[in-house]
Amino acid sequence: MRSGGLNCNGRCVQGYPTMSVSVFDVFKIGIGPSSSHTVGPMRAARTFALALGDAGLLGSTARVECRLYGSLAATGRGHGTDVAVLLGLMGKEPDTVDVDTIPALIEAVRTEGWLSLLGSTAIPFKLATDLRFQTGRPLPLHPNGLRFTAFDAASVPLLERVYYSIGGGFVIDAAQEAGAVPDVESIAPVLPFHSADELLEHARRLGCAIADVMRINERHWRTDADIDAGLLRIWEEMRRCVHRGCRSEGVLPGRLGVRRRAPALFQALQARPRVRGGDPLAALDWVNLWALAVNEENAAGGRVVTAPTNGAAGIIPSVLHYYAALTPDPDPQGIIDFLLTAGAIALLYKENASISGAEVGCQGEVGVACSMAAGALCAVLGGSTTQVENAAEIGMEHHLGLTCDPVGGLVQIPCIERNAMGAVQAINAARMALHGDGRHHVSLDKVIKTMRETGADMRSKYKETARGGLAVNIIEC
Repeated sequence: MRSGGLNCNGRCVQGYPTMSVSVFDVFKIGIGPSSSHTVGPMRAARTFALALGDAGLLGSTARVECRLYGSLAATGRGHGTDVAVLLGLMGKEPDTVDVDTIPALIEAVRTEGWLSLLGSTAIPFKLATDLRFQTGRPLPLHPNGLRFTAFDAASVPLLERVYYSIGGGFVIDAAQEAGAVPDVESIAPVLPFHSADELLEHARRLGCAIADVMRINERHWRTDADIDAGLLRIWEEMRRCVHRGCRSEGVLPGRLGVRRRAPALFQALQARPRVRGGDPLAALDWVNLWALAVNEENAAGGRVVTAPTNGAAGIIPSVLHYYAALTPDPDPQGIIDFLLTAGAIALLYKENASISGAEVGCQGEVGVACSMAAGALCAVLGGSTTQVENAAEIGMEHHLGLTCDPVGGLVQIPCIERNAMGAVQAINAARMALHGDGRHHVSLDKVIKTMRETGADMRSKYKETARGGLAVNIIEC
């Protein structure tokens, strides 16, 4: 399957060697606050450290330098990119690192001036000189670029690598992009699709749902039992995140001093029935709560599920909670089918447009998550494949042009509330599609193409740089 995105000049870059064809490429357990600025850089740094080890260079490495470019340089401090790079060089991984130990690990580097590569080789590391935010011209392939260089004791370069964090925690190596692409046949799905039309045609020909098409493809790598267990683990992690977010009080990190709202809202909602009691929109309060809880956890650097990014991580869990708790007779199998359907929709965006706020603005994050959730909810509520496509299209159509303008470079304002709004819009899009017959004027393929073109036209200051929109019109306290 091709994989695509927009480079800094707005041109479509085909052939990313991430080969994302699995639902488990879409939903990944990691840490906040950003998949592109935290999870991706952590993976890139760890990959570089492993490359040193594979080349037998760990013992002769006396210093490592990392330079951050583009959006990583502009908002990396607020997004925790510096912390992520240090953790990755230490050998930590986003899905397994103990989040409670992170502050002490980073403080030790700051105060002692030493870093342990892969947890075994100690080298001097000075944050002021060895981790540089290169504001100005980005690297050529993508706005989120990282350059790592290892030196020996005589300051002679031993190894240099350039990586790109292309959104959703995905990382590509510039050398691979230049031609070292993995064997496509080894990962080619049984039912490949490069457009919504192709996906729908598979479902029509086989007389099955979109979730079934994805399951057939997943069987290329996993048994049905492993598929179900893996997706239920994703769901359980989403539930844990909501639980933590509903009970963790206080103020979020960073100079904005944003207070967590989910705990107080949770306590207020527990004091009254979820839907009964005269308020016809009471269910929306719960939907808002579930989204706020996740994204406050994300902003605090907690464990979340990238869905498809961290900045939009609250929408899928919120709508899934809505399905499980507030719809009549939810089917446990529906949780799995929801995630399979959402994953299929996400792969269409990743291949034909982008899920990176640094490339296309927040339409590529909250907009894509809303589209995924809308289509998936429509599917598990009994929608036909054409109704599912309609719901996904509605979810994106009304996010076109949405900018990424984080105040203070932090994933807090407007990001946290934006997830709640996206979750509500996803539910409404699904309901609108279910009341239709599947026929509609704007196809999902057309809206994805429009999103890509809109992102290309969008000025760079509205693409996760904190140099436009709310980021410059809100006075930081």
